[in-house]
Amino acid sequence: MELDKNITNLDNKKPVAVKSNWSLLLGAAFLMATSAIGPGFLTQTTVFTQKLAASFGFGILVSIILDIGAQMNVWRIIAVSEKRGQDIANMVFPGLGYFVAFLIVLGGLAFNIGNIAGAGLGFNVLFGVSPVNGAIVSAVIAIAIFLVKEAGKAMDRFTQIAGFGMIGLTLYVAISSAPPIGQAVVKSFIPDEIDMMAIVTLVGGTVGGYITFAGGHRLLDAGIRGINALPEVTKSSVSGILVTAVMRVILFLAALGVVAQGLAIDPANPPASVFKLASGDIGYKLFGIVMWAAAITSVIGAAYTSVSFIRSFSTTIDKNNKWVIIGFIIVSTAIFALVGRPVKVLILVGALNGLILPITLGTILVAAYKKNIVGNYKHPLWMTIFGGVVVVVMTYMGGYTLINEIPKLFK
Repeated sequence: MELDKNITNLDNKKPVAVKSNWSLLLGAAFLMATSAIGPGFLTQTTVFTQKLAASFGFGILVSIILDIGAQMNVWRIIAVSEKRGQDIANMVFPGLGYFVAFLIVLGGLAFNIGNIAGAGLGFNVLFGVSPVNGAIVSAVIAIAIFLVKEAGKAMDRFTQIAGFGMIGLTLYVAISSAPPIGQAVVKSFIPDEIDMMAIVTLVGGTVGGYITFAGGHRLLDAGIRGINALPEVTKSSVSGILVTAVMRVILFLAALGVVAQGLAIDPANPPASVFKLASGDIGYKLFGIVMWAAAITSVIGAAYTSVSFIRSFSTTIDKNNKWVIIGFIIVSTAIFALVGRPVKVLILVGALNGLILPITLGTILVAAYKKNIVGNYKHPLWMTIFGGVVVVVMTYMGGYTLINEIPKLFK
């Protein structure tokens, strides 16, 4: 049975035999993971390691736990309800789905400008071309993936190869930097300092905005849905978080090795500085590859998932899904090429993105107990409590940022 002929016709209404579709489950996990591992991911990890040193390991550990709590809840309810996030939201409260879709598409577009810029920077490091020209070439490559006959499979395979590649190259740099692993392990459980903002930033960057829905929507489009699919859906959701965790830990160790040696990280481009200080000119070139892979996969994930949030609102959009995705990539690239990255807008939308997670996750938790959405499915209480903790923490920290930090941008 052909399930994934192309990305425009993946709404198979019958649940599929998930045991024979591990490649789809893995593809969804890597789509989510590589959507999270973007230019911001690389920079945040390096900056916080420079600030907190080995104690940053504690922040990573806590964020992983919170990430799993958020993602398992979201993916399970998407699978059980057999509906996308915006449709679930509209059933919980009429009109809420349109509001959530607006925030996610706006955030996805803003961050995609940064993603395409990161891809341009990667090309610049590797080949010496201008970042704008590198961004345009990268956009063409991303568009080509969606023009392939079996676009869904092409997207899955591309993100998996890129994901494994990023992890392998960064591991080489981490080994070269010779980090104090014992100290990192100890401080991950007994930190000298706990930075709540760092934890919230990591959670928002891993499962905030569109990212936590990326794999869930991908599985839904591929026909993996229903209560019988829950064990596999749960494994896929946790796998996605673990992939990001592995990349985060390896990059943390690479940066920690540099910091422990007392070397100065360049604030203009922290991750590039780490790669170069750890492995010289070869490391700098490896940074170019990792930056490009991180950025281009985030471009793909942001475009695919953002557009998936408006598909159900229009039959025209649904029928022409891949062309809308391509248009999304073109617009992101054009904005970067013409006006660059509007920093204040990116920061503002980033703060709003931090509030999307408690809104969407809170909605999902309510939906988990509505029979008209999940039928006779019984959501585990521990998952509800787990998700509730994430909602409370992210609401508090996101609200703090909006009230105290955003006004400073416009003074």
